[in-house]
Amino acid sequence: MFLKELTDLSGVSGCEYEVRNYIKSKLNEIGCEYYVDKLGNIIAHNNGTKNKKIMVAAHMDEVGLIVSHIDSDGFIKFQAVGGIDQRVLNSKIVLVGENKIPGVIGSKAVHLMSADERGTSLPIDKLYIDIGTYSKAETEKLVSIGDYITFKSDYVEFGDGLIKAKALDDRAGCSALLELLSMKLDADFYGVFTVMEEVGCRGAITAAYALEPDYALILEGTICADMPEIKDHSKVTQLGKGAALSLMDSSTIYNIEEIRRVAEIAEKYDIPYQYRASSSGGNDAGAIHKSKEGAIVVAVSIPCRYIHSAVNVASINDYNSVVSLAKALITEKQKGE
Repeated sequence: MFLKELTDLSGVSGCEYEVRNYIKSKLNEIGCEYYVDKLGNIIAHNNGTKNKKIMVAAHMDEVGLIVSHIDSDGFIKFQAVGGIDQRVLNSKIVLVGENKIPGVIGSKAVHLMSADERGTSLPIDKLYIDIGTYSKAETEKLVSIGDYITFKSDYVEFGDGLIKAKALDDRAGCSALLELLSMKLDADFYGVFTVMEEVGCRGAITAAYALEPDYALILEGTICADMPEIKDHSKVTQLGKGAALSLMDSSTIYNIEEIRRVAEIAEKYDIPYQYRASSSGGNDAGAIHKSKEGAIVVAVSIPCRYIHSAVNVASINDYNSVVSLAKALITEKQKGE
């Protein structure tokens, strides 16, 4: 599992180079052929028995922030990159720019808030980042407009086989894809690590156009809603219940017969799985299935609590279920079954 190293890296949409360099180094160690396209996607090729052209995708980018202004007192204003949960931004520790300058997201103290402001989620324009400087000139020695900002959130294993980290969406998918490539399966597939999924699946658009896959498997981190006060029918996915199969989301209506076949494969190999009980959100499947003449797509996801925030939680068992199901699915497809 490559997950700890991957989640420690910074890779906000459009600035995935740390993640890309790490994955390239691992592909070199594995001895897997690959190239990087003009947009920054890594397209790796696992040679093996071939029945159809299979694309397995996972995105390298994470939601984050970008520096938009530095005020006269040295405080940094910022904008969101991707669909970030603004409710949880206040008081978070962040790292700014390539030099990872530490800072704290702040706002005025609760004592100074109006009655309407208290107890509400502060919008981004009411927040700022404090890096400990006292003037614009001091801050500009360390930070520039356009610098990307990531959360400082360490990887921790805790509880009954759980993982806490940032960017499990979708470094969990990247780790799973690296594992599949390291297995050297006798099944031909293209492993594609995409860029800018969180801002419109942009990398997947160009990669699918170039590869023209017959079949695409998307490995993704997805919504988990097994918290208190959530009704059973609203629990999109649940930790520990296995790999999550999507039926429909905001960008794709999946072929139900194909999803049922994937479920049959999971049962054949005794791999835990569950259905994703929501149509919210989307992933690279939305771009891939519409490329050129189209492709059959399947999303197999790792449930993540507190997704699109500074702290995500996932189950190691669910992660392993995704790896096992992806391996079985690729192998079965290339056998013509």
